[in-house]
Amino acid sequence: MNISLPVILIDDDRDLLRATAQTLDLAGFAVTACASAAEALPLVDISFSGVIVSDIRMPRIDGLELFDRVRAIDPDIPVILVTGHGDIQMAVKAIQAGAYDFIAKPFAADRLVQCVHRAGEKRALVLENRRLRESAEEDGDDLPLIGQTPVMERLRATLRQIADTDVDVLLTGETGTGKEVVASLLHRWSRRAPRNFVALNCGALPEQIMESELFGHEQGAFTGAQKRRVGRIEHSSGGTLFLDEIESMAPATQVQMLRVLEMREVTPLGTNEVRPVDLRVVAAAKVDLGDPSQRRGFREDLYYRLNVVTLSLPPLRERRNDVPLLFRHFAQRAAKRFGRPVPDLTPAVNRHLAGHDWPGNVRELTHFAERFVLGLEPVEDEAIAVPASKDAKTVTGSLPERLAEVEAGFIRQALKETGGDVRRTMELLGIPRKTFYDKLQRHGIVRGQFSGGDD
Repeated sequence: MNISLPVILIDDDRDLLRATAQTLDLAGFAVTACASAAEALPLVDISFSGVIVSDIRMPRIDGLELFDRVRAIDPDIPVILVTGHGDIQMAVKAIQAGAYDFIAKPFAADRLVQCVHRAGEKRALVLENRRLRESAEEDGDDLPLIGQTPVMERLRATLRQIADTDVDVLLTGETGTGKEVVASLLHRWSRRAPRNFVALNCGALPEQIMESELFGHEQGAFTGAQKRRVGRIEHSSGGTLFLDEIESMAPATQVQMLRVLEMREVTPLGTNEVRPVDLRVVAAAKVDLGDPSQRRGFREDLYYRLNVVTLSLPPLRERRNDVPLLFRHFAQRAAKRFGRPVPDLTPAVNRHLAGHDWPGNVRELTHFAERFVLGLEPVEDEAIAVPASKDAKTVTGSLPERLAEVEAGFIRQALKETGGDVRRTMELLGIPRKTFYDKLQRHGIVRGQFSGGDD
């Protein structure tokens, strides 16, 4: 329980007011006792973080009128009405109008304490959701590198300091920490922003075509080269070239890349023509290239050529206070994308966000937010709810059989939510294409039943 939760207690019976205030004070609440509604109302504004407990029968401004006035200030402030037996019908109508709860006299002390405690939890969630929504709206478009922790503030300050220079930058960090976001931000905040931002994943292309992708080729340079192609390096001239997973670059390509960085020129395949390029390189690596044991086959001289400015991106577990803000941002983005309302955080989701280590970092959190918005991963108090199976039958059998049924339910639900779209379904489930189709076959799921579209 939050021992600092403010409680405004209102009752014109001073003896009862004193006794009830003592009960709440002993329970750890910060109680402000008022003998009238007129005394209490000036204490309430939209930022009030606590709970109001008021008797219904009071002179001048009764409990129902007080509730109406509080609702006009902020309809989400919890108001608990204390009522005699004859006023219960009025209290029920107030509940229907939005009052949090009512307690009939005489009441047990623990009944009041529990009610105030639950109301306080609800108020805290409302204010947290508002704060996160406002922060995400402020940061979402203008500041894609979201975070309020000191390490993120320092990172943004460094990016602004170096963005408008032509210095090459090496980004290091675990998978999913947002290296491409940082590279894109360096480009957007620089004088190079009007020109191209060209991204290339060095680990995604076979060595046989990497040279052509980077340096380009002339028509007829090799079998199948039917027309001239401008390489990624030349295409990024005047802008920014982002080389992701550069530790995966083949040794032969590393030699060529070293020359490009030193000379700032390229020679496409099939020609002797040397073309100057206005180049700014941002490279990213999942390993510490400064450590020979991790660098392995990566050239030391290329590392030092790239290592003009090195920025390390922290994993989410090292900036846990940013997780709720990021989650709200991704949930809002997902809600807009899927045409769903933005979900409110629950205590169970808050506990999951705070307690999970997020080994997949921002990428994992993004997918979690998308599944949560779609109702695929509603975190309960102790576990994640399981989507119903295709036939909605009771799950029985051995543990492997139960797990298979649960997995099939998640896949069917994801297909239903995405209309059978393969790419979006794989993103929501966080699995690669081959695994996705293997699981469809294993569980006898026919994708066409969810949509008539193509992959």
